[in-house]
Amino acid sequence: MKTVAVLGGGIAGLAASYYLCRSPQVTKVILLESSSRVGGWLSSTRRPDGAVFEHGPRGIRPAGAVGRNTLNMVDDLGLQDEIVPVSYSHVASKNRYLYVNKELHKMPSGIRGLLQTVPPFSRPLLFNLVKEILVKKGQEDDETIHSFFCRRLGKEFADIAVDSLCRGVFAGDCRKLSVRSCFPLLYNAEQRRGSVLLGMMLGSGPSPVVPPGPLALRSVKESWAQWSLRRGVESLPESIAELLQRSGKVELHTDAPVKEIHPSASDWKIRLEDGLISADHIISALPAKALSSVLPSSCLPLTQRLMEIETVTVAVVNLEYEGSVLPVEGFGHLLPSSEDQAVLGVVYDSVAFPQHNRPTGETTRLTVMMGGAWFHRAGGSLGAVTQGDLLSRATEAVRDHLDVTAAPIWSHVEIQKDCIPQYYEGHAQRVESMRNFIKKENLPLSLIGSSYDGVSVNDVIFSGRTAAEELLGANV
Repeated sequence: MKTVAVLGGGIAGLAASYYLCRSPQVTKVILLESSSRVGGWLSSTRRPDGAVFEHGPRGIRPAGAVGRNTLNMVDDLGLQDEIVPVSYSHVASKNRYLYVNKELHKMPSGIRGLLQTVPPFSRPLLFNLVKEILVKKGQEDDETIHSFFCRRLGKEFADIAVDSLCRGVFAGDCRKLSVRSCFPLLYNAEQRRGSVLLGMMLGSGPSPVVPPGPLALRSVKESWAQWSLRRGVESLPESIAELLQRSGKVELHTDAPVKEIHPSASDWKIRLEDGLISADHIISALPAKALSSVLPSSCLPLTQRLMEIETVTVAVVNLEYEGSVLPVEGFGHLLPSSEDQAVLGVVYDSVAFPQHNRPTGETTRLTVMMGGAWFHRAGGSLGAVTQGDLLSRATEAVRDHLDVTAAPIWSHVEIQKDCIPQYYEGHAQRVESMRNFIKKENLPLSLIGSSYDGVSVNDVIFSGRTAAEELLGANV
């Protein structure tokens, strides 16, 4: 293996390049990013007064093999002293809210919470859990998340809690999303143990082996629920990019959109606006539809499958208020689609990460998430809606949900176009079909990133590692 081209400089493409450049088998890595910056959806504003605002992912979970893998990378990048952890005992971990029937409701937690009837639910959730163990295993290869939870935990729980969760995580509609692809642990728990609860208690199958490094061990010892970085999560892609440029193996090109790729007798030819690049192998971290638009006609079956993966657009509105204005403390609140389709939820940033507040004078930082599968409800079509419309809608939500009547002292609106792929029912079969085509045609091509195997930061980083290991036939 001489030259590997990585298409896309988001966190998945950066991660793949990071793992590749550690191997002596790879002579050169060419990383091509269409925009003027790397990092993709990991984007932070750092104000001169010290305040930090996130416009994409914020807290990253340390749990599981993929969580350990990311922390091992953070260790290797020398970012240990930049970590800002949030423990399970922190109020942001213990208190999560739903906004239902125009009221905030704290989600039940602990044994006591499960034994009591806690609004907005009409009976104790313990009843749902006991019944779940007795529900028969589903017979289908896949089903929607809503259908899965209706069967196993009841319609009320699916309509309120699961609907809200899917809006918060995927900005998507649980009546369309695939349980197998969005919640593989729960799907596998049912398949293996006949029950989600039993599967979570007894194990739902093998997971990747990732030995914990010092930071991952510390996360267990200190019971981290999530973590960020002192200067925002964008520090992670920035640090990877710096390491790549120091490696001597990686050519990192920004403002370099790929126009076309086509296989030749011995390698790939990649056409850019200003020239042609050759590569022995391509790792594509492009969104599925972006990759479909540059593939040759000989890859039509793959192109058609890629086109089937839909995405949604999310409006992210950061707000800062003078003083302490929240009526409750916690991570934030979500809304089911039956309450207000336009507003997905509100994150109480200054509760989980007060280190990102400005150091002088108390303030409250919030992020209002809007749109997703319901973007048209947030102010009209994507082409028609203005940032002013979205700001007004966000401040109105904060006023109505949290009784904050003051105007924000600072705000920032980002429209994150096509930012979250939607894993609709049958997604796993579509991805398997793509990879089978690549294997059958013996194409030197790997598919990574959020379009395929998970949308979280940890998932896409691990997809970069997996592609590098499969290509090189060795651990990286």
